This record gives sequence, C-alpha cells and structure tokens, in this order.
Amino acid sequence: MYRGFNEDPHDGVGAAAFGVSVPVVTPTAQREVAIIGAALDLGQGRRGVDMGPSAIRYAGLEERLQSLGYHVRDHGNVETAVPEATALDDERARFLPEIKETCVRIAAKVVEESSAGAIPLVLGGDHSVALGTLGGLASMHGPGGVLWIDAHSDINTPETSPSGNVHGMPLAAALGLAGPEFDSAAWPLPAVRPQRVVLLGLRQTDEGERRLLREVGVRVFTMSELDRIGVERAMREALDRVAGPGFVHLSLDMDALDPELAPGVGTPVRGGLTYREAHLALELVAESGVAGSLEVVEVNPILDRENTTALTAVELVASALGKTII
Repeated sequence: MYRGFNEDPHDGVGAAAFGVSVPVVTPTAQREVAIIGAALDLGQGRRGVDMGPSAIRYAGLEERLQSLGYHVRDHGNVETAVPEATALDDERARFLPEIKETCVRIAAKVVEESSAGAIPLVLGGDHSVALGTLGGLASMHGPGGVLWIDAHSDINTPETSPSGNVHGMPLAAALGLAGPEFDSAAWPLPAVRPQRVVLLGLRQTDEGERRLLREVGVRVFTMSELDRIGVERAMREALDRVAGPGFVHLSLDMDALDPELAPGVGTPVRGGLTYREAHLALELVAESGVAGSLEVVEVNPILDRENTTALTAVELVASALGKTII
C-alpha cells in the first residue's frame, strides 16, 4: 500500500468523517523525507528558475522539516542541461530530449526513495520536472492520482502550445495525451488517470487547453469556483477524487498563490490563492493522509523579493507534511 504523509502502518484510524477512505493518523515513528533537487529551466522562457531548489533550501527547508520530527536526506540536484550549451531541435516542444533526460534521473531517485519508504520531495525548477516525478511513481506503483495546484493547467501539447514551452505540457504528458515524443523506457504512460486528476487554483488557460480539459474530464476548481464554494469544500472533494490505488501526488506550482504573496515566479497571474487559503489547502492534504509525495516548482529568485516566495514555499511544505498550530 502506498502510505500518505501522516500514515503509520501500526495505526488504523479511519478518515470516514473527512470523506476519504484512506487512514488518517498521527505519525508515531520517525518518517524520512528525501529531497530531490531538479534545477531545470529548459521548460520555460525566463531564466532563474534553475536557482529555485537552492533558494528553497536556503529558506530553511531541512531545518523546518526536522522540527516536525522528520529525518531528512538531501540528494542534492540531479544533473541538468543548460540552454547555452543545448541545441534547439523542435520549436513545438523546446528542449524536450534534454528535459526527458533530466526527468529520467528524477524518476530514478523517486523510485529509489519511494521503495525505501521515504517521502519524495522534488524541488523545481520549472514544472516540466513533474513528468519525472509522476513517471517514477507510476513505474513503481502503476497509474495514480495527482492534485495539481497551479494558476495554469499545464495540459498543452506540442500541437496546441502557443510557445512550445514544455513546462506547459507535463500534465498532458502524464495523462498520455501529449504524443509519443514524451514516451520513455523509464516510465509508463499514462502515469495518472484522468478521473483522479484535480486542478485547483486555475485562472489562466490557452484555447487548446480549454478544449482538452473539456474532452478528458479532469476535475477543475477555478479561482472563481473557489470564491463561490470555499477552499475547504473544494479540497474535500478534490482529495476524495484523487484517492485510490497506486499513488497520490501533490504538485504545487508557486504561481498558484497571488503574486503579492509569491512574486518570484515566471508566469504570475493576479487573483490567486491567499496565504491562508493556500495553507488551509495543504493542511487538509496532511489531515487526509492520502498523499505520499510532493513537489514544489517555479520558484525564481531573480524575480523574488528577499526570498519571499521560497520562504513561503517552505511553510507550505511544512503544512502539507503535518505542521499544526497547537
């Protein structure tokens, strides 16, 4: 069984009241978190996001997780190519071969740590790293579910993308919808099931993405819907939907937050999650116990103010991993 963040194999407290049929428990044995850095910026057009993993570490990630009782093991960063030394072959999916090479390395680390019972925590880099995270999880557990917290749907394909930037394609790739260019011996596709994919915080899409979202049937909570029904109700439905066999992964793009709170992102969109809405969402992830891996992406220190976005990322990770006020 794929255990969630707060699950102890010796405890069987149920989560029926939460609406999720996966145990919710307080950890009694020390869990391990494995940090996997992916300083990849080939998937988007603004430089600086490759420094995101370092910024998040500098913001005190390891110390914060240790304060929650976790043993932390940091793998450093997987090897990545850089644009200056990389030839561009296809404008439809820019630098895809090099991105896949990095994602293969991420997938291998995710498999290694997941097999050892640790919680894989992937630090981006741009959101194209999610192909490696989800691919690694799927290669070990079979297709699973993902809660994708993001201002964007990242469900473009090489045919629909206006920019050709791969950080706008990883969810389409994980769903097996982006074409054979995304295939690899390192992962099966699809890596996630559409009925177990939830997008939360969405507020900007391209026309091709809107069309594909309607066709594939994933659950989308736009910011407009969150305004109407509230974060708690949306998260309870989302967590119930993504729960199930295989794995459940949390993918957090920091541009899901309002740019006033997270200025250090490459594609900011006004009107995002507030500080408390974001923390509530991730506190509910921890309470549910359904997720067993997470990633934080798109922190760009060049665009940030006093490392604010990285500091916020650390606090959000802590909430997702069980930080409580009392």
